[in-house]
Formats: sequence, structure tokens, C-alpha cells
Amino acid sequence: MESKKKREKRIKERVAAKVAQKLEELKQLREEKHEKHRKHEPKTKAAKAVKTKVEKVKTDVKKRAEKRSAQKNTVTEDRLELLFTIVNRNKGEYYTDLLQSFDVNMQVMALGYGTANEKMLSAFGLDDSDKVVIISVMQQRKLADALRTLEEKFQTIKNGKGIAYTVPMSSVIGTLIFGFLSNNRKAVKENDK
Repeated sequence: MESKKKREKRIKERVAAKVAQKLEELKQLREEKHEKHRKHEPKTKAAKAVKTKVEKVKTDVKKRAEKRSAQKNTVTEDRLELLFTIVNRNKGEYYTDLLQSFDVNMQVMALGYGTANEKMLSAFGLDDSDKVVIISVMQQRKLADALRTLEEKFQTIKNGKGIAYTVPMSSVIGTLIFGFLSNNRKAVKENDK
């Protein structure tokens, strides 16, 4: 039994010796790396000044990049959608003004004419088939309020019935254009600088 304990003790001593040897090798490698870095450090005051200026420029560039990415994130937070509103031609200007109150910077009005024939229109009591299609570029977050308001106006205004639907915009080229369409004055002003 004692011989077994002695063997285990010898093995533990060998392992401890190898671990100590490896630790010493790692310590020497670390010191060699530090020596290499010390050799590359600037020796004169001018060289040290240049090094500090370079480091300052690097931090400034990094800060500007972070600021730009933060600005891009605020610009792209609001997605744009196209709101199509189809109403009688004589109510077109009213609905255009109404939609303008939801920070719509761009609207297009296109004249239209219903596709139903005269017999069908008279059967349903619809005399006027002249329509206007209002295409509005609107921020997605304001869309729900605009649609709620349109639904209310369609029900309460005499001869003011219509339909409204949306189509998402998949992309816009340029932050300046996006800023204009989304009525984001902050983005437009930052691009002017």
C-alpha cells in the first residue's frame, strides 16, 4: 500500500514541476512581447507628440462615426408608406388639406372616372362618377391616426364617402429625399451642413 502512495506522490511532484516549468515559459514569452512593444515606443518628445495627435484623431474619427450611425438610426426609424385616397372630385381639396395636417410633405392628385356604366350608376343612385385619387407620402407611425380620421370623415361628411388604402414604400434613395418626404426637418438641416 505504501508503494502506491509513493507512486502517486512522485506523479504529483512531476506534474507540479511541469506546470511550474510551463508557467515560467509563459512568463518569459510575456516579457519578450513587452520588450518588443517598448522598442516601438517613440523616444523623442516630437515623436511622442505625433503619437498622441494620431491617437486623438483616431478617437475623433470614431466618435464621428458613432454620431453618424446614431443619426442614420433616427432617420430610418420612420418608415414611409403611400396612402391612396379615392373620393369625389368636388371633395378632393378638402381631403388633401385634411391629410396635410398629418405632416404630409408630398401629395399628388390624379383625376379619375369610375368604371361603372350609366345604367349601373343610376340603379345605385350614384350620379357623379368623377373621382380624384390622392396619393400621399406619410410616415408609418402617423398612418393609423390618418386612417381613423378618414374613416370618420367618410361617414360624417355629406357626399364625402371614399376609400383609402396604403402601400409600403420599400426604399428611397438619399437621406435628404427621405428627410423631405418624412417631413423630418432635422435630417434635412443636418444634410445641408
